[in-house]
Parts: sequence; C-alpha cells; structure tokens
Amino acid sequence: MAKIEIYTWSTCPYCTRAKALLDSKGVTYTTYDITGDDAARAKMIERTGGPKSVPQIFVGDKHYGGCDELHALDAQGKLDDVLNG
Repeated sequence: MAKIEIYTWSTCPYCTRAKALLDSKGVTYTTYDITGDDAARAKMIERTGGPKSVPQIFVGDKHYGGCDELHALDAQGKLDDVLNG
C-alpha cells in the first residue's frame, strides 16, 4: 500500500470530509495538522507546487489535490486503485 499523507487544519470541514472518506476505505494515513504553523504550511505549498488551501492529499509522491478531487476519484471508481498503489 502506498504512503498516504494529508495536510489539514483543525477546524476545516473539507479536511474532516476527506479524512472520513479515507477512513471509510480502511486505509492508514498520516495527518499533518498545520493550523497556525507557517513553516509547515510553507512546506505543504512547496510540495503542492502552489495550492494553499487544505486539505492537500498525497499518495506516494503524487499530489492528488483536495477534498473535491478525492471524492471525484471515488465517484469515478478510481480511488481504491490509487490508494492501494
């Protein structure tokens, strides 16, 4: 299984929704709560190549975007393959 990472803020409803989808898939992931942490946010932006909003989701070394992109992959039937690498 690929390494899954998600950058979040503690009060972000989209972050909660994205994590709920990952939880429903039964996968293990690493959460980086960057609430109020400018250095961690800068690292996230560097990794994403520009997007500053949260959540930002990585599977392996690939950036998949945020909550909407994650749910779109699921609706297309592609998320399980992505998560299982």
